[in-house]
Amino acid sequence: MVQLADAIDWDAVEVEFKGYFAELGRPGVPIRKMVGLMLLKSLYNLSDENTVARWVENPYYQYFTGEFVFQTTPPIDPADFSKFRRRIGEEGAEKLLKLTIQLNADECVKETDVMVDTTVQEKNITFPTDVKLTRKVIARCLKTARNENITLRRTYTRELKKLNLQTRFMNHPKRKREGLKAKKRLQTIGKALVNDLARKMNSEQLKVYLDDLMLYSRVLTQKRTDSNKIYSLHEPDVQCIAKGKEHKPYEFGNKSSIAKTKTGVIVGAMAFKGNPFDGHTLPEQLDQIKRLSGMMVKHVLVDRGYRMQRNYLKGAVGDAINTMLAAAGYNLKH
Repeated sequence: MVQLADAIDWDAVEVEFKGYFAELGRPGVPIRKMVGLMLLKSLYNLSDENTVARWVENPYYQYFTGEFVFQTTPPIDPADFSKFRRRIGEEGAEKLLKLTIQLNADECVKETDVMVDTTVQEKNITFPTDVKLTRKVIARCLKTARNENITLRRTYTRELKKLNLQTRFMNHPKRKREGLKAKKRLQTIGKALVNDLARKMNSEQLKVYLDDLMLYSRVLTQKRTDSNKIYSLHEPDVQCIAKGKEHKPYEFGNKSSIAKTKTGVIVGAMAFKGNPFDGHTLPEQLDQIKRLSGMMVKHVLVDRGYRMQRNYLKGAVGDAINTMLAAAGYNLKH
């Protein structure tokens, strides 16, 4: 850790991240300390809380973040990690990745081949079901009514207890019919509560809760076979992605692409919205590799998931992708 700390140009890091902090107001946490903690978190695959706890008891961690005297108090609150990630955004995250690439610049210059593959960055959600989402919508509507002092036409308190019991074991063959009937009734109650809230809210309240009400309506009206479904209320952008794994047919999260050299240096990492085809993500990934590392890549090694059909390659989108790859001088090897 001491050698790594001495190898990083912290003055350049200060200049890179200075623009994300305001000149006025309360002084923030030193940039070196925040960037160093983010690197330690990624290096050892730690949670926000564990990173802070280990920093207090590890003198090498403290030296890496710029301390010269052993500290016995936490440097930051774990919640500051989330605030810092939101502050720097995608651009700042790429700067952190570029910093790690610069530490291995000598090895990257010699490389001409990169390996690219996609994976699923899973979100911290439980297995999504329509009944569970309907229950959450009803609970949130009742909570919103209490917080805003709105008197609903009906709260369905007693009926909800009975319906929740009926849907609990609805996958059992003897309770399937009863469970489906209770599921339909829960959806009806949810729609009634959403409509009742929308009618009784004033203009100021609607401005605050309009997005939530639209999300609730979308959850209550979606069907099992619909595309672009909502699988989580707190993570509405979660996608259901099938990667062909035998032990896990479906994963819930977003698709990510990782590029690394043959020596193991990660030179590219991207997250994509939705569930794009692997071959469509390649041009953006190659552009990031060139932007961050400046590598002169000659060959890209990918798996069969990147293979495109002939009729697709003849289309307008296929021609555009082929033109971009050819202009950059890339060759694909499956």
